Amino acid sequence: MTDHEPRLRLHDTRTREKRDFEPLDPSCVRMYVCGPTVYGYAHIGNARPAVVFDVLFRLLEALYPRVIYARNITDIDDKILKVAKDEGVGIEVVSRRYAEAYREDMDALGVLPPTIEPWATEHVADMIGLVERLLESGHAYRADGHVMFSVESFDRYGELSGRTTEELLAGARVEVAEYKKNPADFVLWKPSTPDQAGWDSPFGRGRPGWHLECSSMIEKHLGTTIDIHGGGTDLVFPHHENENAQSRCVHGGAAFVRYWLHNGFLSIDHQKMSKSLGNILTVRDLRERIPPEAIRFILLRTHYRAPLEWNDEVVEDGIRSLERLYGALRDLEGIEASHNTPRSTVVEALEDDLNTPRAISELYQIAKETHQTGADLPRLKGELLASAKLLGLLSEPAETFFQQRSSGGVDAERIEALIAERAQARRNKDWSRADQIRDELDAMGVLLEDKDGTTRWRIQR
Repeated sequence: MTDHEPRLRLHDTRTREKRDFEPLDPSCVRMYVCGPTVYGYAHIGNARPAVVFDVLFRLLEALYPRVIYARNITDIDDKILKVAKDEGVGIEVVSRRYAEAYREDMDALGVLPPTIEPWATEHVADMIGLVERLLESGHAYRADGHVMFSVESFDRYGELSGRTTEELLAGARVEVAEYKKNPADFVLWKPSTPDQAGWDSPFGRGRPGWHLECSSMIEKHLGTTIDIHGGGTDLVFPHHENENAQSRCVHGGAAFVRYWLHNGFLSIDHQKMSKSLGNILTVRDLRERIPPEAIRFILLRTHYRAPLEWNDEVVEDGIRSLERLYGALRDLEGIEASHNTPRSTVVEALEDDLNTPRAISELYQIAKETHQTGADLPRLKGELLASAKLLGLLSEPAETFFQQRSSGGVDAERIEALIAERAQARRNKDWSRADQIRDELDAMGVLLEDKDGTTRWRIQR
């Protein structure tokens, strides 16, 4: 907690404007973010909302007494069913494998675990109950083994995306089915074939629709009305629009979400990621090539609502920029931090609709001040670390960061041994051997920095 009076402003997708954040209950903020559908490894686009809303989670925890952050695991999905069928295993085998991989990847990126991580399969009974209530209230109907939500029963359908039903249908891929009363009607429950995963219900053996899953888990763990619902901009329609409709209808029109937040798209070399283009970048693969914290840093250098372009130039520039911050931290080695409160300008930047680019620029300002004559280095080091922690940055010792392996794989023990041998050669005034070792290290992509009688090293980018 800080002694700072919260002045948080967030851009609400529904109202399309930046609004003062006023939680329903200031003593306990409730936030839900759509988590992964676990049928494969997470790609860099999946990582963006995880990192963005992790920063918001950190900020909220600094501003409010208690925060309940739920990020779900979608383990009921037709893509999971297909992978399981192809492998000849149960869906739980596939979902558990990739959920664990997701956790490992996000942990490597410095993403904190959510307060609650609900799994769809653990809430099927709750989903069935929600469908029954929608049927009883006239907002749903049964057709050809399915239970459909009737969009015409909710006169505010489209309020989140700000478009009419006709406009929404024109811009989206909506399943055409004869049993629908309206082309925009969406599935609450659908039948499962004998070889598909399914659950018994009053509507027949089947499985829930995707949108139903999140509404049910939110109701179960966070209540009727929540403060913040987040996700990628691709979820505004149909997923979040449909969530909003069914949740409001099942609760007699009560507010569902007070603030809707959506992060922008991420493209690879100006192209959308797709299997057909072969440009899917998984977090797992990227972690082997660049420091995981650099991935996080690059994701935060662009404002969360803006499109983010990912390419080699962006990556290299991001790594060099992060190295500047770690360089400042390394220069403060041996100095004990005397301050553990974030600088107010960093907090204020994040309170302005999570302006992470501005917050990062404030980190550079702190780093710059450490080089000024008469600087209070203990205080500045504390401010730098506390401010960076809000962003999930500078989370490891500087030397650890600089000594991480390059994409080709660098043997740290071998590097240290060569540096020790070079130091001995210099003490023996064997300058030829010392130069040979430096050339060998240079060929390995290792940059040496001799300072105050010690030698530091890092991988050249």
